[in-house]
Amino acid sequence: MGRSIKTRQHVQIIDIADEGRAIGKTPEGEVLLVEGALPGAVVDVQIFRKKKGLAMARTERIIEPSPWQQDPFCAHFGHCGGCKWQHLDYAQQLKFKENNVREALRRIAKIDGPDIRPILPSEKTTHFRNKLEYSFARHRWKTPEEIRSDDILEDLGAVGFHPPGFYDKVVDIQECHLQDEPTNAIRNRLRDHTRSKGYSYYDFLAQKGLMRGILVRKAAFTRDLMVAVIFGAHDQEAIEEVMSFLVREFPGMTSCQYAVNTKRNDALHDLEFITFAGQPYMHERIGTIIYRIGPKSFFQTNSYQAYHMFETVNRMAGLTGKETVYDLYCGTGSIGLYLAQNAGHVVGIEVIPEAIVEAEMNRQINQIADASFYSGDVKDILTDEFIEKHGSPDLVIVDPPRAGLHNQVVEYLNVLKADRLIYVSCNPATQARDLAKLQTVYRDLWHQPMDMFPHTHHIENITLLNRKT
Repeated sequence: MGRSIKTRQHVQIIDIADEGRAIGKTPEGEVLLVEGALPGAVVDVQIFRKKKGLAMARTERIIEPSPWQQDPFCAHFGHCGGCKWQHLDYAQQLKFKENNVREALRRIAKIDGPDIRPILPSEKTTHFRNKLEYSFARHRWKTPEEIRSDDILEDLGAVGFHPPGFYDKVVDIQECHLQDEPTNAIRNRLRDHTRSKGYSYYDFLAQKGLMRGILVRKAAFTRDLMVAVIFGAHDQEAIEEVMSFLVREFPGMTSCQYAVNTKRNDALHDLEFITFAGQPYMHERIGTIIYRIGPKSFFQTNSYQAYHMFETVNRMAGLTGKETVYDLYCGTGSIGLYLAQNAGHVVGIEVIPEAIVEAEMNRQINQIADASFYSGDVKDILTDEFIEKHGSPDLVIVDPPRAGLHNQVVEYLNVLKADRLIYVSCNPATQARDLAKLQTVYRDLWHQPMDMFPHTHHIENITLLNRKT
């Protein structure tokens, strides 16, 4: 019997593609997208599907390891779905991320020889996140080795992260290296306590169970701590018992809250959070600006890199104190308020109403008079009437979601013709797509890649554009 057409042997891994997948080439010259492999390795793979004519494959066996492979530092590596590049030398991670930006600009935006500054590495490569969300699950995810073993541990449920492709199971995390303590102590003690009390863990198939999730926010610079417990049922006696235990065990919390979620999804934006102890918010400080953060707030997850991001934008902006700045997709006003110290006036637009309320609170906290914020979709708010009311901007900052700018927004930016435009992006591909459309009016001056999330394929890029004369 011949070799299965779904397997490929001795595949040479030659590069990293979008979304962190590896590019492999068979001895016959066939190109594959491979999961679970590093550049420089030789592997056997199994093809599981085809996408746009390109075969997608998973690594089955490593014949020759990558020269940049290293031992992962986390016992849960390869199981929880996070930190997928933990076994890749950090210097090489940065190299591949920077190249990802360069290739997107060259291939999609058709920018030849873009001025890309050296990537800014993350100040910390572990314990850098200011926010983590853990899930409780009735069913614990078991490793392949455990399944093959005769000694299978009793399934007492789990508290941790969902492994890829298993929404109904959770990897029981003992130590996570993404956030400073006491995040591990909080998660582990809540696990021990709720098990001892016999409280049910959430069953994602049956859609029931008391314990559903934990949100932990730990500010990098103020050291404020927020813990919010998500319950899956309205059992007030049990809720108060769990929350009282948490307050006794961790009396130094800035904010201790809870919410009840009986929906099918885990989204937090439409939940009502109840403050059990402390304040309904915490604070983080970036530079000299204080930001109020609630359980549902969007804020840059890596505070250390947020400082470098805001400083980079500030340096690109070159403000003199007189300029009108438009901050589009402003969130809670983080970048706009940071720049307001050097601007004449800042105008922020954000589609999420709650974020605009927080932006206004942050403006007041920092006693910034020359800033105003508006709620609505940028494509609907940014009109001739809006410009007439607030003045034509000297600088526009855009920080859109991964999908990039709406085409209507791109068209209006080309009509608006601000002197300068700074594009902050978490997706080089959609950023490059938008830059291609802006080239009729703007020329790119320089690009600053930035690593916000070590050990992942994610990369930020900040681009400075000047209006053509």
